[in-house]
Amino acid sequence: MNGTNDRTVESTRGVNRVQLVEVGARDGLQNESTIVDTPTKVELIGRLLAAGTSRIEVASFVHPGRVPQMADAEAVLEELGPSPEGVSFIGLVLNRRGLDRAMATAVDEVNFVVGASDGFNRANSGASPETTMTEIEAMLTAVDGLKATVTISVAFGCPYDGPVPVENVVRLAARAADAGADEIALGDTIGVAVPTDVTNVIGAIRAVTDAPLRGHFHDTRNTGIANAAAAYAAGVDTLDASVGGAGGCPFAPNATGNVATEDLLYLFDRMGVETGVDHDGIIDTARWLGGQLGKTLPSAIGRAGWWPSTRDR
Repeated sequence: MNGTNDRTVESTRGVNRVQLVEVGARDGLQNESTIVDTPTKVELIGRLLAAGTSRIEVASFVHPGRVPQMADAEAVLEELGPSPEGVSFIGLVLNRRGLDRAMATAVDEVNFVVGASDGFNRANSGASPETTMTEIEAMLTAVDGLKATVTISVAFGCPYDGPVPVENVVRLAARAADAGADEIALGDTIGVAVPTDVTNVIGAIRAVTDAPLRGHFHDTRNTGIANAAAAYAAGVDTLDASVGGAGGCPFAPNATGNVATEDLLYLFDRMGVETGVDHDGIIDTARWLGGQLGKTLPSAIGRAGWWPSTRDR
């Protein structure tokens, strides 16, 4: 933690750059009813690497009965091998058993998750947020040099409890920072936030900690792109995205619509903000992935295409 992983990509604020964390291989696939085999997952990750992606969520170390799509987490990591120089592989972890499994693989980072509402956290992990956060605090002492992120899910609204008080999110963020988390991610798990919500929550967290923040937005109600822009304007320079806009949360009803990687690439390209990711490679990968899943993925750029250039006329 805290700088012990020399492959960790540091914050890039001040050089007009944003880092996109690709979650398509985990969050993008976990809600799909069609089980994707290990070789296809490995090929997906390889395509993302070829496009220049430097941080990728590659697996979720959860009980296969809960999320069957992630049952081959160890097999995926074994096929991938150690991450290339400058690249970080991330594994999602919900409990100590999951952490032990992750630490037996070649992951570079672990991502712990706690819900900001009682209803969602119990649906996700069978415990109260306070109990889960206490477990995370203990696990943060045992990550053995891996970078550790704490994601606060339903940070802007819960499908079971409704609006989530900002103080719930702030309290969890402060505890994560005090326990030594390298990064705190804010998840709009059901896609209900608007930019003012994003600005307000980030501002409230900044009043208690300066820990690095990361945004995870869903475009369920067509506000994800605007929320990503608001987060960047508020000083958050690390954002999650899913190739093609694939995915959702199996523990939140109607939680579809991860923000599409190519849509964020378009946004930041037109804003003059560097990402280091090749948009053509991501667009091609989204089309390929849609073919593997037997459907057209929902990204706007996938439908409309990139900004037309003179060579297209």
